[in-house]
Amino acid sequence: MLSRRTFIKAGLLGGIALGAGGVWYGATRESAPAGHLPGSTRAMFAAITPVILAGSLDEGNGPVERVVDGVERAVAGLSAAAQSELGELFGLLGFYPARLLLTGIGDWRLATRAEIEAFLDGWRLHRIALMQGAYAALHDLVLGAWYAQPESWETIGYPGPPEVK
Repeated sequence: MLSRRTFIKAGLLGGIALGAGGVWYGATRESAPAGHLPGSTRAMFAAITPVILAGSLDEGNGPVERVVDGVERAVAGLSAAAQSELGELFGLLGFYPARLLLTGIGDWRLATRAEIEAFLDGWRLHRIALMQGAYAALHDLVLGAWYAQPESWETIGYPGPPEVK
């Protein structure tokens, strides 16, 4: 049986740990100018883009950077509420302890394709709908940014927008 004294000590230690984690998160959270993604978020999208678009991207970093730029434009065009929700998701995925706990990935720049595939599949098939929704947001942002680019249209047989006469 748990004594009252042990329960109070555990509660105080838990509160201190949560408070310290909040201070650490606030001190290490990366900020970016309005309309731009923080560097850690750009690194995350640069890592997951080749996995989500497997077989569609040309070799090299150029197409990946264009997709990341497209994601940045797409997020900037969303409502303030949607930007806030995505900001919370991006903040979690940019914060090392949360990222490691939620994805199993320590550093996006060093993550292997297999690690990223495992993380994405785990979220896509997760039993908690919130995780599935987070996967869908990442997936849809990458696909939307890719298919908004004219160089991707050929792969799907889209001739481009009709000419206005």
